[in-house]
Parts: sequence; structure tokens; C-alpha cells
Amino acid sequence: MLAAYANSIRIPELRRRILFTLGIITLVRLTANIPCPGVDPNQLDLLFENMRGRAGGGLLNMFDLFSGGALENFAVAALGIMPYITASIVMQLLMPVIPSLEKMAREGDTGRQKINQYTRYLTLLICIVHGSFATKVMLNPGLIGGAEIQLVNRPGPLFVVSTVIFLTAGTMLLVWLGEQITDRGIGNGVSLIITINILSGLPSAMWGLITLARGGTGGGGNIIHVLLLVVMFFVVCAATVALTQGQRKIPIRHAKRMVGRRMTSGQTSYLPLRVNFSGVMPIIFGSAILTFPTMILNAIPYTRAWTRFFAYGTTSYMIMFALVIILFSYFWVATQFNPIQIADNLQKQGAYIPGIRPGQPTAEFLDTTMTRITFAGALFLTAIAILPMVLANQFQIPFAVASFFGGTSLLIMVGVLLDTMRQVEAFLLSHHYDGFLKRGKLRSRRG
Repeated sequence: MLAAYANSIRIPELRRRILFTLGIITLVRLTANIPCPGVDPNQLDLLFENMRGRAGGGLLNMFDLFSGGALENFAVAALGIMPYITASIVMQLLMPVIPSLEKMAREGDTGRQKINQYTRYLTLLICIVHGSFATKVMLNPGLIGGAEIQLVNRPGPLFVVSTVIFLTAGTMLLVWLGEQITDRGIGNGVSLIITINILSGLPSAMWGLITLARGGTGGGGNIIHVLLLVVMFFVVCAATVALTQGQRKIPIRHAKRMVGRRMTSGQTSYLPLRVNFSGVMPIIFGSAILTFPTMILNAIPYTRAWTRFFAYGTTSYMIMFALVIILFSYFWVATQFNPIQIADNLQKQGAYIPGIRPGQPTAEFLDTTMTRITFAGALFLTAIAILPMVLANQFQIPFAVASFFGGTSLLIMVGVLLDTMRQVEAFLLSHHYDGFLKRGKLRSRRG
């Protein structure tokens, strides 16, 4: 593997892309440390310190994790890249519903550029909404269950307008930087930005692990607990890789064809059906959906007592979170996976699944198979998503440590790093260099 890293530097184009990506990542981390004007940093630190041990602290820490600490600093990138992710999910869900968007998706690069432009417009709108709520929280921390403290030095309309502009501009800047990484760097820019923000919390997680080994954090931890957590980390990582890479291969046989005067023999290929077809989207969608009840109940008088049922990490929250993940996994498959179209394409190409008649029987077989593997993938995804809450609430593990043992953060890191390794390996193999792995799925894909 060390030789593969050395070979990455020897290829001029790959070297330029890697250095460009590292430069953009530096700018991304810089935006997470430039605070918005008008907010008292000392009082902001006090708010987060008071919220860590409360019911709403877990949700606040989760958003801070995805923003790379920008939320705790209330930096210009406090909203992170999540508004763009939300807008992308909404556009993906609207494509099967709105015929004009589905038509654009089939127009090639021109259609995709139009859809990307609409996604940016929707991102701008979401940023304004989220930025307005974040500004309102700074003016009144009680909306999220925080203490009634003065965070803003000079509250007023000027602070509200300027803060919304700063937060919106910060997110749109991250979107542009992510697109630059995708076009001129290595890896998927938006996903890489999220991964870097998550990895920025690794030093804090390591320090929390050391504190736990010393018996701190109020959990009575010791070196045995730490060793079990480390072993558990590798087990969860292996399970996450299996979930990300797992697929059901459906054999496809092509009919014999007459080419000139020769009869070509039928070839056999495979149709891969991913176990986790929806990726990390159900977790992101579930986290976003379950934040709205708390916001609404806190804004309505005499209903704040009901917020305890939606408090992050509680039993009721985990049950609702699991149900939303499972339901959205099926909803995503229903909107993005079209067995009828796949069956029609196979029939037009003269291909068929052995033992299954072409046409409608093939579509029904694919739909049944996808439903079964989606159920297994959704259960696996739910277990990984709930694991950090169980560690943080039941075993008193610090959230900074527990967040690296499952959930969205681990799924994103594994998926993005594997995708980046594939792109780097493609450059290496195209220049006749050895790749990163001598065995395993990455190397087997060369054939």
C-alpha cells in the first residue's frame, strides 16, 4: 500500500488533483472557524456545555458533528453542506413524480445541468429557512431547550438579516467548493466535505476515549471498556463495509445471435442488486424529519412537555427513528428502482434470467428479490444508526466517542473513502501501476 501512495505522486495529473483537493479541504476547514459577527463566543460555549447533558444535546451534537464543529463556533459554515444534501434528496424524489424533471434526467449532460441548477435554487431556499431558524435560536436558546442566556450582543433586525446572509453564503460556498473538487480534484466533492467535517472530530473522540480509560466522563470506564470499544469499532467497520459493498448478483444470459455468417454463443453476465440500495439517505431523511416535531412543539405554548417523546436518544425517539429508516428505505427503492423498465431493457437486448420468462414475470421476480434484500439492508442500516444512541445513553459513552462507532458518520466515511480509493486506483491502473489492494473487491473489479 505504501508503494501505491508513492505511485500516486509519480503521476502528474493525479498529483495535481490530490494537491488541489487538499487545498480545497483547507479552505473548507477555514470556513468552519470564521464566526458570524454579533454572537458572544463565551456565552455560546456555555450554551453547548449546558446542552451536552440534556435531552436535546445529542441532536445538537449530531448537527455539530456534520458541520465539523462550525455549529459550536456559529461560523459562516454552521449550516454545513446538509441543505444541499436535503435539496438533492428532494429533487431525486420529485423526478418520478414530475414528468418534466424525469425528461430532463434523460437528456444527458444538458438535462443534468438544469437539474443541478434547480437543486442550487432549492438549496438557497432551504438555507434561508434554516438560517432564519438558527438566528432565532441565537436570539432565544429556549427554543431548543437551552438556558435563557444572552448570546447576541446587539439583537435586532440587522443581526437577523446579516446572519441569514452569512449562513446562506457559507453553505453556497461549500457547495461551490464541493463542485470544484468533483470537477478538478479527486473523489465526490460534497461527500468528501462531509467526511472531512466528521473526521475533524476524531481528536476529540480520541481524547474522550483516553478520558474514558481513566474512569472519567461519569461512566466509570476503564481500560477493559476501551479495549471492548476498539474491538467493537473494527467489527462495526467490517459490518459497514459489508453493508456498503453487499449485493445480490442476478445471472443474466444473452441469447445467441447471428453476426454475418457466424453464430455467436450466448454470454452470461450479472445484474447486481445492492443490499443497501438507498445508501445513507434514510438516516439523513429520518434525522431531518424528527427535528421538526421538536421545533413545532417548542414554538407552541403548553406543548413543550411533549418534546420529551422526540428527545434524541430516548426509547420513543429510537423507535420512531427505526420506523422512518425502514419506511424510507422502501420508499427510496420504489422511486429509484424500476423493475418494469429493467425487464423491458433486458427483453429488447435479447437477454433473460434463467428460469424466468421475459417481460412481466421478470419484473415481478426483480421486484420480489429487491423487496427481500431491502428488508435485510434496512434492518442492518437501522442497527448501525441506533448504535451510537445506545452507547451514549445506556452505557454513558461520550457522544464524540460513540458517533465513531456507527450511524451516519461511519457509513459516510466508509462509502466516501471506498469511492475515493476506486478513483485513485483507476488512475494507477491506467498508468500500469499496482493499486491499493492486492486482494478483495477493489482488485477484482479490474477484470
